Amino acid sequence: MTIIKYSVISIKILLFFILLTGIIYPLTVTGIAQILFKEKANGSIVIIDGKERGSILIGQQSDSLRYFSPRPSHISYNPLPSGGSNIGLTNNKLRTQIIDRKKRLIGYYGLNPNTVVPSEMLFSSASGLDPHIPPEAALLQTDRISENRKFSEEQRKELAELISKLTEEPEFHLFGQRRINVFLLNLGIDTIR
Repeated sequence: MTIIKYSVISIKILLFFILLTGIIYPLTVTGIAQILFKEKANGSIVIIDGKERGSILIGQQSDSLRYFSPRPSHISYNPLPSGGSNIGLTNNKLRTQIIDRKKRLIGYYGLNPNTVVPSEMLFSSASGLDPHIPPEAALLQTDRISENRKFSEEQRKELAELISKLTEEPEFHLFGQRRINVFLLNLGIDTIR
């Protein structure tokens, strides 16, 4: 009889925790997120003209000379296998990647070979999905974009203002660094006429 008694108690405990952790907790957290952070809980999807254009939370590849380039992604911005390369700083493969990326960026942006390229444009993020670059990386790209869009001097000023406007300060002015969301920046470029 004791085995049956303990088995019934064990099954009741199991069912209680399945109910608590499998149904009540997820529904509570989802409900709170929907009430307090609805946009973020739903992926911060940007909809333009009734079409989903992307999320402000996930970086997107841009190979066009007319748009800002994001930081590199080891996973090609695919959110399913989110993660970095896990190659250490002393690994020759990483060193070769960094040198190649810098040469490509300098050529792609049409920069002086001695230009200091922000590390965020050379190293991929830990998640591979980071949508932000530092404002300095955006400023390095303005000449290329302006030339490819045939911007006038006035439009170049608008582009500089857009970068300034979209630059986010560190959290609480303490944590992190100044950054700019490349997706929002690229959407903003299309408004410059």
